[in-house]
Amino acid sequence: MLQEKSQIYEDKIIIEELSKRFASRFITPQPTSDSIPTIWTDSTHLREILNFLKSEIPAPYRMLYDLTALDERTRTHRGNQPKSDFTVVYHLLSFSRNHDIRIKVALIGEAPAIPSVTSLWPNANWYEREVWDMFGITFTGHPHLTRILTPPNWTGHPLRKDHYARATEMDVYDLTEEKEFAQQKALEFNPEQWGMVRHSKSSDFMFLNMGPNHPSVHGVFRLVLQLEGEAIVDIVPEIGFHHRGAEKMGERQSWHSFIPYTDRIDYLSGVMNNFPYVMAVEKLAGIDVPARAQVIRIMLAELFRIASHLVFFGTMSQDVGQLSPVFYMFTDRERVFEIIEAICGFRMHPAWFRIGGVAADLPQGWDRLIRDFCCYLPKRLDEYVKLVIKNRIFKARAVGIGAYTLDEAIDWGVTGPGLRACGMNWDYRKARPYSGYDQFDFDIPIASHGDCYDRVIVHVEEMRQSLRIIRQCLENMPGGPYKSDHRSATPPRKERTMHDIETLITHFLNVSWGPVIPPGEVCCAIEASKGMTSYYLTSDGDTMSYRTRIRTPSFPHLQMIPLISRGSFVADLIALIGSIDFVMADVDR
Repeated sequence: MLQEKSQIYEDKIIIEELSKRFASRFITPQPTSDSIPTIWTDSTHLREILNFLKSEIPAPYRMLYDLTALDERTRTHRGNQPKSDFTVVYHLLSFSRNHDIRIKVALIGEAPAIPSVTSLWPNANWYEREVWDMFGITFTGHPHLTRILTPPNWTGHPLRKDHYARATEMDVYDLTEEKEFAQQKALEFNPEQWGMVRHSKSSDFMFLNMGPNHPSVHGVFRLVLQLEGEAIVDIVPEIGFHHRGAEKMGERQSWHSFIPYTDRIDYLSGVMNNFPYVMAVEKLAGIDVPARAQVIRIMLAELFRIASHLVFFGTMSQDVGQLSPVFYMFTDRERVFEIIEAICGFRMHPAWFRIGGVAADLPQGWDRLIRDFCCYLPKRLDEYVKLVIKNRIFKARAVGIGAYTLDEAIDWGVTGPGLRACGMNWDYRKARPYSGYDQFDFDIPIASHGDCYDRVIVHVEEMRQSLRIIRQCLENMPGGPYKSDHRSATPPRKERTMHDIETLITHFLNVSWGPVIPPGEVCCAIEASKGMTSYYLTSDGDTMSYRTRIRTPSFPHLQMIPLISRGSFVADLIALIGSIDFVMADVDR
């Protein structure tokens, strides 16, 4: 309650500061289901307002957390928002205020344009390219506005409402020799387009194509390196090979049938992907989750955090030449999956969270499995610290490599272990507790140098803190229901389904189509294994989402590679990539 009052006060203050600084006709507040202050302005004054929020206001909003768009043309319930065909949304985050703000710009026409903000935030580069790729919105002044998730010769903009969503809606695929040649030509890399300069007089100069499938990267990913000998002069990352249109799928699936799709985003974190999605739907629908379900969610999320971190730790050590640790750590990961399978019935992708709770209650004997694991893993982590962290060869490969400052981390949208490795004592579970995290006692591991070595240290210590949380779940698991009794919870209650035909039909429709969620928009975030993950959902009062925006940590983290790799060597790049802790499905969605 105290946090809610503080939030309301902060919302009032920021709107007053904006109205005082700018004419009120440029500042139009909009109520939302998530209570994040949402301000409409026009494209003419956009950069001035964003610069004020980032640099001039006390306790500024220094991080561009997300940048996305909506196609408003078929939307029915718009509330009091200005008329628009497309809306561009800027989500800003202030760590000093512990507060968010959302800036919206209404655009009219089939080919809308808006000023680029890449000069304010460097991480806006990829976000603006994504919006142009998906919606066809031009960002004037962008340094290189090209497609980023779809192939260069793709036709149309997939997240527009008039773009097809299924292969059955496409024409027959006919690849002539001329079209095939054009496709191959479009995939050629032109260094000059990306600002690279050829040094023909240097015998050590070369371009090196790493990928798009290289063993040191965690998914299908391409890097084009400009080298002088083994030194990296410049580098261009190319993503999109894993793009599956997850956000488009969110517009074609019912609220509850989309849950399994979320598991495939960060495919190493399982139900942790379900977490922000179901919380967002619950907030839209006004569903209160029972205490038992909340603690079960936390316990499963922390188990998956450990599983994900073990993959990171093992593959990171493997990337720099240690072959044994990855086998030991994957064995420990199997122990985690045995527990998850016993509870959920599945291992990597259980899709076990539900709107209003979880799929089932904990099985008999779950406490013994958890207790044994909590006794087993700490000793193993101690061994890994001796084997890897204290190994002088590992230190030589990781200390001082790929370092970035706290200011750079904030400018580029870094969250999670990468941010805490720079000394930022900020964890979403502590700063804005969700699902009852405020009832748990745990610490926030931090480091100070922001290099590869510190990022590994933070990950290892986070596993110890996850174990602390899991033990508290074991010792304090509340009783009661595992799912809400709310009529929009899925699947719905079935106690009376066989009493009369009307109840049976209602139950059948709610299972098949899911609930009708009231109109509104909401963003819910969690501290996922790789950083902050959030779902920004827009409901138009239907059984499906009107717009599903998935903000993942890997996307901005990968964008930093050119900054932190220039001047390094190719061998350093392998350690640098491994320390970022990403998966390409989390980048491309």
